[in-house]
Parts: sequence; structure tokens; C-alpha cells
Amino acid sequence: MSTSQHPVALQMERIVGGDARLLALVMMLPLVDGVFPALILAGALDEPLGALQVGLLIFGGSATVAVILAEMEGSPREQATVVLLVGLPLILLAAVQAAFAPAIASVIDIGIFERFAALVIATIAAQTASATIGESLPNPVVVIGLGLVASVDPSGAEFAVLTDPALVANATLAAGVGVGFALAIALSGPYLREYMDIDRFRFGSAVALGLLPLSLLGMAFGQAPLAALVVAGLFAVDIPFRTGEDEDSSADGSAAAKMDALADGGDATESPAVDGESADDGTDTPGRAPWL
Repeated sequence: MSTSQHPVALQMERIVGGDARLLALVMMLPLVDGVFPALILAGALDEPLGALQVGLLIFGGSATVAVILAEMEGSPREQATVVLLVGLPLILLAAVQAAFAPAIASVIDIGIFERFAALVIATIAAQTASATIGESLPNPVVVIGLGLVASVDPSGAEFAVLTDPALVANATLAAGVGVGFALAIALSGPYLREYMDIDRFRFGSAVALGLLPLSLLGMAFGQAPLAALVVAGLFAVDIPFRTGEDEDSSADGSAAAKMDALADGGDATESPAVDGESADDGTDTPGRAPWL
């Protein structure tokens, strides 16, 4: 059930190949293509809940799940080691980008750039939902570049390092949440490969990503993207809740039938009559009266 045709993961696998390199590219792509700095500048990490939401959707998400469950090989411990090797530099780079965000903010119009950041997330959501739709949309890097060009305002340019430790902490938290999510997927891989439908989770993740830009634009969606992701995860896992109960009820029913047969004077191991043949054929048998 865990086999996935995730369009983003498949495209990246063709580019880089290899489990560790593919996972590194998937998880670090938001740092490379400018999506994570854009979210920092757009105010998506101003609160811890926002950091949790960004970490799960941007660094975690369906592409990371698809790579770990459908592409990576080895035991859960080996996969967890790969996740940590990729995740520790990821957390460090996220903190560094958050620290230097003011240098970028000083040369752009944040109001304009927020709209382009929302457009980038919407583009990624569409690409996650469907490879066909994604082919007709511009690359997120192109959208980020256009956003920088449209919002650039060099009049207030200055080189500054972030003096707000809370924002750096939230950026680190977002990366840490993404790494923790990937680590949990790797450790629970044997179970999830059996019971989780990755493509179903992918569509739910796309819905959650589609709600995130609306939150960035100030609409009253709050933590709706996070809630949508949680619901997608719940619906993507098929847990056989009633298997044991059904077996117990079947066994109880069989035992009750045997007790009823014994109470009627029959034999618990007696076979039912064959179709077309009466159970009482009226033949004389030793020890049995002919009218019985």
C-alpha cells in the first residue's frame, strides 16, 4: 500500500538518485529555492504554532513521507541514521537563514513579497496534488525570483543580523519539527508501509498546503492547514480496528451454535444434511424406531 508515484519525489529521484541524497534534496529544497526565507519574511514563523505548521508542511510533508516509505531501503535504525545525518545540517541552516532574514527584508517591500510567497506555496500544493497540473505551472524558484524583482526597494538596504532570538528559535523549531516528523516516519516505517496509503496522504497534504497561503495573506484560517494535515494523516492510515473483535464474535457464535445443538440432543460435530436429502429418510436403522 505504501508504493507512491509522488510527482515531486519521482522528479527529484531522477535528478539525484540515492536514498540519502534524495532525502536531503527533498528536505533542504525549501532552504535552497527560497521558500523558507520567504515564509520567514511573510511572518509565518512569528508564533510557535506557525513554526510547527511550517515544519510539518514544508520540511515534512508528503514528499518526505514518500521518499522514506517508498524509496529508502534498510532497517528502521539505518533509515533513522540517514534522517539524522540530513536533519542536523538542516536545522543549522534554517537558523542561519532566519538570522540573516533582516538583510533581505531591508531591500524588499514585505507587502508585495508576501503575495509572491503565498503564490509559491499554492504552486507547490498544486504540484503535490497532480503532476499534470504541475507541468503547466512555473517553477517555484521562478516565482520567488519574480517576487524579489517586483518587491525590491534598495533605498533602505542594510546588512543586518536578526536581533530577535524568538524568531530564530521558531525557525529552528520548524526545522526540528520537520526532522522529528521524518524520524518518526522512518522508525515506524514497517507499520506504515503496511497500513498507510501514501497517495491519499499526498492529496490531503496538498489541501493543507493550499490553505497555508490563505493564512499568510491574513485570512481567518488560523491553524487550519495544520488541522487539515492531521486529518489527512488519520484518513491515510487503514487500521484494522475490528479484526480481533470479529474473530472473537465468530468464535462465540460457533460455540453458541454447538451448545444449542447439544441442548437439542444432537451432536456438536454432526454435519448438516446434504441438499436434496432429508435428514430423516424413514429408513430402518439398528437401535432406531422406524417412525422416528
